[in-house]
Amino acid sequence: MTGYFKKQIALPQDHGSWVFILSPLLVGIFAGGNFTSATFFLIVAAMSAFMLRQPMTVLVKALSGRRPKTDLPAAYFWLLIYGAIATAALTGLILEGFSYLLYLAVPGAPVFAWHLWLVSQRAERRQAGIEVIATGVLSLSAPAAYWVGIHGYEPAGWWLWMFTWLQSAASIVYAYLRLSQREMSQEQAAGTSRSEWWRMGIRAFIYTSFNLVLSTFLGVAKLIPIFIFVPFALQWLETIWGIFNPAVGWKPTRIGIRQLIVSILWTVLFVLTWR
Repeated sequence: MTGYFKKQIALPQDHGSWVFILSPLLVGIFAGGNFTSATFFLIVAAMSAFMLRQPMTVLVKALSGRRPKTDLPAAYFWLLIYGAIATAALTGLILEGFSYLLYLAVPGAPVFAWHLWLVSQRAERRQAGIEVIATGVLSLSAPAAYWVGIHGYEPAGWWLWMFTWLQSAASIVYAYLRLSQREMSQEQAAGTSRSEWWRMGIRAFIYTSFNLVLSTFLGVAKLIPIFIFVPFALQWLETIWGIFNPAVGWKPTRIGIRQLIVSILWTVLFVLTWR
């Protein structure tokens, strides 16, 4: 029985991905203002669906020869566990009158299938494009939690989806910048000018600048709370700092922890300024 309880099969191994599901959930829950039994069901359903990715990925790797076939029983076991929990939680949501939330799961199917195909082709690493799209799917948990909290559909939920996705997308692009910086040798870094560092970071700068300008404009237009630009200003300042303070020689863990701290602060500031 101990063979089934393998952490690398049961739990996601890319630890930084947790924030991409937890942040939208927290944003939606606090924006909704109420924690009910339906909120609990939603959290369980969302987290179970998120956890399913790891055993399914292991399953595909084992079937395609990338992992030993001995991993298959544990992968099937955790797929069954998470699938049963997700089914029970979704049943609870339906009984609470939130069956329309199931439509939010539809975009996830093709994105997940795309990811699994990349895994089967040994091409899932360094795929920023699909990571950005995948976080858009995960960000749908924000409006879902908001609608559950207010006990019904409200178009404002789509603002929460858009902003949490924009933050996640910018975070991913910035993380790739930092990882590319760390791969440079000290000699290469010493010979790199400020303008060259800037060119390396221009994509991350564009993403965070767009988010800051958009949130500021929408706030001034009174379409959203006026101070919602504050968390995006934090992310923008972090990007500027990161461009001119390259992570040469940094360990991935150090980059990940700093990213996590910024994402946590963004979530807290967003919750405070949205309310």
